[in-house]
Amino acid sequence: MTTTSSPVRMSRRALAEHFEGFLRSLRGKRPETRGTYQRALREFVRWFEKDGAFRFRVQDVERYKQHLTRRKKLSDVSVSTYLTAVRRFCEFLVSSGVLKHNPARSVEGNKRPLWHSRAVLGPGEVEQLLATVVRQDERGLRDYAVIRLMLDCALSEIEIIRANLNDLQRTEQGDVIAVQGKGRTRKDAIVPIPTEVKQAIDDYLRVSSRPTPEQPLFVSAGNRTRGRRMTTRGIRDRVNMYLEQAGIKQGRLREVTPYSLRHTAAVVMADRGASADEIRNRMRLGSVATAMIYVNHNQRNKELSGSS
Repeated sequence: MTTTSSPVRMSRRALAEHFEGFLRSLRGKRPETRGTYQRALREFVRWFEKDGAFRFRVQDVERYKQHLTRRKKLSDVSVSTYLTAVRRFCEFLVSSGVLKHNPARSVEGNKRPLWHSRAVLGPGEVEQLLATVVRQDERGLRDYAVIRLMLDCALSEIEIIRANLNDLQRTEQGDVIAVQGKGRTRKDAIVPIPTEVKQAIDDYLRVSSRPTPEQPLFVSAGNRTRGRRMTTRGIRDRVNMYLEQAGIKQGRLREVTPYSLRHTAAVVMADRGASADEIRNRMRLGSVATAMIYVNHNQRNKELSGSS
């Protein structure tokens, strides 16, 4: 049942103040949860100012949903995430006495996909990719270590370029790396490193010169940028080069991208029996529902192949 709400006018300044109040109310939440709400609501604040007619009614929230879907062309998962943020924000305004009813409560997000639509690499394609990297110099050893971190540890490009030497740590449970993902303000996630990946990193570091622990873990080997921290574009260009050399960016996998390596890691985890919660933690995802996409993807592949 939809509750009819009276129009509520709010200035841009007042909205910004309530936005900050909402963020303060999330201090007890996980850092990634706060980051997700903050990023999603920033889009709403920008649209609110441009729209000029938002009055906290159901039809206004519906109009924002159409903006996300048609103008921003966001995925169904992203639209649902953005609307959840608005829903929680409006609930905060209700509890603060600003609104009488939550206009976003009756506006549902777009249906989440049951499985992942992005291209992922099969076992044979992973072997092809790794075999393509010639590990005879610093650049090749670096690239191999980067690709292994993406495939085996599900690290993203931004997490890799932000890594420093002292983020590599040895614990009682084994080798780990502290990572700082997109939208994070600190390195608040610890990711286990398999033995093969640690060996690849050590092989690279043996031929590179890094004087202090605060130095970047991965640096450029180009003539003009040698020794500087790698960029996301640099990683993307190198990985794309290997994908093309391995003959992977063609046929059904022509849409594969460097980010597909991270998705491949999640699908492999699901294939090995990892739960949605375990995948969410390893991938640093915002919700278990998103992680379930990988579990469903794996189950669908098994059904299609006829395996149990």
